[in-house]
Amino acid sequence: MYQVLYRKYRPKVFDDVVGQEHITSTLQNEIKTDKLSHAYLFTGSRGTGKTTCARILAKAINCLDPKDGNPCNECEVCRAIDSEATLDVTEIDAASNNSVDNIRDLRDEVNMAPALCRYRVYIIDEVHMLSMQAFNALLKTLEEPPPYVKFILATTEVQKLPVTILSRCQRFDFKRVSAESMKKRMDRIAELEGFSIDGEAASLVARLADGGMRDALSMLDRCVGRSENVTVDVVSAVAGLTGKTHLFGLADSVASRSPSKALSLINELYGNSFDMERLCSELIAHFRALMIAKTLKDPEAVLISTAEEIAEYKEQSSRFSLESLLLCIDTLQSALASIKQGVNRRAELELCFIKLCSPEISDDPSSLLRRIEALESALKSGTAVKHAVPEGSAAAPTERKPETAVDVKTPPAQDVSESGDDGELEEWPAVLERINRENKPLWSALAGTSAYVSGGVLVIRGENPAVLSAMIRRDKNNQAVLVASFNVTGRKIRRLAIDQKTSLPPASSDETEPEPKEHTKLETFIEKAKSLGIEVTEK
Repeated sequence: MYQVLYRKYRPKVFDDVVGQEHITSTLQNEIKTDKLSHAYLFTGSRGTGKTTCARILAKAINCLDPKDGNPCNECEVCRAIDSEATLDVTEIDAASNNSVDNIRDLRDEVNMAPALCRYRVYIIDEVHMLSMQAFNALLKTLEEPPPYVKFILATTEVQKLPVTILSRCQRFDFKRVSAESMKKRMDRIAELEGFSIDGEAASLVARLADGGMRDALSMLDRCVGRSENVTVDVVSAVAGLTGKTHLFGLADSVASRSPSKALSLINELYGNSFDMERLCSELIAHFRALMIAKTLKDPEAVLISTAEEIAEYKEQSSRFSLESLLLCIDTLQSALASIKQGVNRRAELELCFIKLCSPEISDDPSSLLRRIEALESALKSGTAVKHAVPEGSAAAPTERKPETAVDVKTPPAQDVSESGDDGELEEWPAVLERINRENKPLWSALAGTSAYVSGGVLVIRGENPAVLSAMIRRDKNNQAVLVASFNVTGRKIRRLAIDQKTSLPPASSDETEPEPKEHTKLETFIEKAKSLGIEVTEK
């Protein structure tokens, strides 16, 4: 009778266990030195080898001829344990034997000496399913069992175990199996079974298995049932994946804010019988890949993808800000929870993409953050912010002339140079407050300054003209000051300048005062140092 791959190729010695060398080497050394614990706790995610290692450990400590800490699998004891012909090794499923009565029966059994083996071994799988009364009944036996009894507890949810159980066991944490280890194992099985699997297909199976070797072999079994030549297309068809083209297309619809394109793609996928929950999960993974491609310098170390896919991720991630990607992932995760609980999965996913592509029609926090982000980006770049109108709306204009940042909020005003309104700029504190909301580094440099207008030029006066000149020399900062000044005062300013003197008499004053001495950079530095209590000599 045919045996599935994960059962047929279940490891029988510690050396065959994939990706858990930090555990298997420790167990082998304990067996060789005969320093065994009375109770072990194996914890980790599904399919990482907990039950497999428990069975190997049960055989190894009872084997008549152990080899380097591994069972020989040939002696009478090993064959009896493999064929389940002895009662000395008992495997208990705690999910179906979780009552206090089941533990009381086990407690009575441990008093009987083993019949064939050296130790009686109790493997309790999914131990977190035991009731609290059952845990309490097990405590005393687990702490001081007879010398011929060993307990091996296995669980995927160690946080559900009482601390009284944890403190009585020697704990081993199983890691998720790496994609590279999975690929090597699948290549070896393909060689033994006589079928072929290409590298990209093995990578895709490893990514879908999410660190579980059993899940990877189960999916490989299904792929081989479909075709003896396992390719990416075969894996995608078996797993019901959407394919990267559709994922990139849906992400493009979000970047271009095109809800019609997104809904058309979802309709196409729905017509091809793609599962909406799986599609949402794949989209979360896709946007995560974009986030990694945007954040890391070498995303190849984290993403399991081909070089061409990595290049596509990098290109598409450049169309998003990091904040947008985080908001997309958060929105999709909320949609996934709604899909699992809702009745109409397609409608939930469509609603999610309407929110992602048209944040202006939603008032939830994530959409508001995206709209604020767009405004900040436009203000920093000095471009106009267009009022977004949903696609297909009758209010959407057919053509819009490009606008400038100065013309956004108020109609064109009279030039300062023509009005002759020179002198101190009384609204300068309000201008600084506006700059503070939009560009904090620039505000920090301008804090404590004053300004006046002279011949259509806005002159900024401060204690450190050199620093101010360096800041204003940047086009982005120069434009930010001009825009903020216009939005506050309603007056156009032709350009900026920095007063290189420490003070300046008001332009409208009739009295004349002696012009202060212009400080050199060295004198300014010495004065600043003295104001901070630092003694500095000119030399």
